[in-house]
Amino acid sequence: MASNARLDHRNPLVFDTHELGRRPGALQRLTREIDAPRDLGIQGVVEVPEGAPMELGLRLESVMEGALVTGTARATAKGECVRCLEPVELELEADFQELFSYPDADDRGRVIAEPGDDAEDDEDRLFIEDGLIDLEPVLRDAVVLALPMQPVCQEDCPGLCSECGARLADDPGHHHDAVDIRWAALQGLAGTMSDGEKDEMSGAEAGVDEKQEK
Repeated sequence: MASNARLDHRNPLVFDTHELGRRPGALQRLTREIDAPRDLGIQGVVEVPEGAPMELGLRLESVMEGALVTGTARATAKGECVRCLEPVELELEADFQELFSYPDADDRGRVIAEPGDDAEDDEDRLFIEDGLIDLEPVLRDAVVLALPMQPVCQEDCPGLCSECGARLADDPGHHHDAVDIRWAALQGLAGTMSDGEKDEMSGAEAGVDEKQEK
């Protein structure tokens, strides 16, 4: 969708298509290293940190409707393992392809008298503005699709102990002795009794046993 704000050619994600021209079949290849913009990824899960180095490899092709951009973005994403909560680093490679339309042409490349009349058709389209294209929305969509929704430090990460929170990968033999919940209350009671109370209880039990024998 076209933006009312003019694009800034100094923005590293804004590209100039003037050299490409409007002759169908013209081709331009570009590489650019940029600092990642903010909020690039899935916030709170995994993302490319703001300012992290990102490499772009682009192929711009002039077509009847506008400029077809095909590219790949490479960077290192950081997040947290959903199983053990340890930091995770992922090598990201996101592919994308998008058509940027001429504002004075329809989807068949035909010149139209008053561009923008059909708001519904324009809603999902990206446009060339004064010969410039903005790759940021395309890059954001591509990165989100390329990142895992549930990142893990390793495929077989066993996670954390449900009882004490220990990281199971660090202690493969980690376990807790099972306690029958029916005896747990009695064990707690026994732990709070003094030695004298235990002796009295033992004596009482012995007296009962003697009466039963008689």
